Amino acid sequence: MNFISINKLDNWYLQNFEKSLFGRRILLNDIEPILHKLSSKFSVEKIGVSENKLPIYKISIGIGKTKILTWSQMHGNESTGTKALFDLFNFFESDDKSLKIIINKILASCTLEFIVLLNPDGAIKFTRENFKNIDLNRDAVEQKAVESKLLRATLDSFKPKFCFNLHDQRSIFNVEGTNNAATLSFLAPSEGIERTVTKGRKETMSVIVAMNNFLQQIMPNQIGRYTDEFYPTATGDNFQKLGHNTILIEAGHFKGDYDREITRKFNFYALLNGLFYISTNTVYNNYKPYFNIPKNDKYFLDIIYKNLKVIRNNTTYIEDVGIQYKFKIKKNVLIKYKYIENRGDLSSFHTYELINAENLDVLELKLSNS
Repeated sequence: MNFISINKLDNWYLQNFEKSLFGRRILLNDIEPILHKLSSKFSVEKIGVSENKLPIYKISIGIGKTKILTWSQMHGNESTGTKALFDLFNFFESDDKSLKIIINKILASCTLEFIVLLNPDGAIKFTRENFKNIDLNRDAVEQKAVESKLLRATLDSFKPKFCFNLHDQRSIFNVEGTNNAATLSFLAPSEGIERTVTKGRKETMSVIVAMNNFLQQIMPNQIGRYTDEFYPTATGDNFQKLGHNTILIEAGHFKGDYDREITRKFNFYALLNGLFYISTNTVYNNYKPYFNIPKNDKYFLDIIYKNLKVIRNNTTYIEDVGIQYKFKIKKNVLIKYKYIENRGDLSSFHTYELINAENLDVLELKLSNS
């Protein structure tokens, strides 16, 4: 069985993505009305509450043997995966005959569980951490946070063969050897400091290879490979170590897409293709091309001001100034601001916005490090 053509998928997406979700800040109040409108194909269950007593939901669909668990917004300020999941739910509702062949194959072969918005308190604050300032992605061992306990309880009761761990990465990452920002990055997490390529990691890598092969047709040279350094307390590393093949998807920057709406589409495409690949295979051993995916580099900046005159201690210097956009909540509104990430000779860095600053006054640029 062949996957959907790119044109077919693009046309469907343009008409059917979840339009009620937009931008970087996705809250519980945004997703609850959609959850209540899902058809009877889905089971929606409140599995617990956050540290600040907000509900956390699990959505289930499918009847197949292969179990797959997916979660989003473990970090409250990383919402692209949440938007992509609701696009996926819309896809499962499609009545298009050609698409239903794909849908039915996935749902007959797999049982899918999704925890959307694992960290609703962090989403309000727009922070990685939860209400008690715990980073859930570094809480897999101690499980101090109630959200970490809920995720682990779901894992232990469901016993999935595969997991999709959805995150956002900063726009500091470029694809190694290119000028391009890493719009998506993948990782098959290590199971120990030796980074041994185990059977489970081979299976995880094989799914990533399939997703990468499809996406390279649409967004060539914009996909990176996240570092497989072992983090002893990280969720993906520990779940992989426990025998649950965990695919990390990091949603990153696409040119001009600071709301992550284009990246969201590619994230959805990756998820759908990954689910299809899992549903149509029983042996996952095409892992070697995983190592051909370029690594993430940290040489991308949102803006580079070239040859900017800067006065320090009554002396004028000519230097490059590199900007990253950052976000913060002010009066319950998400604010984007320019932050000085780097300065000096930035000739080795890449950007989509290079500005000749010879005639600019640094004081007029409204830059911030606060």
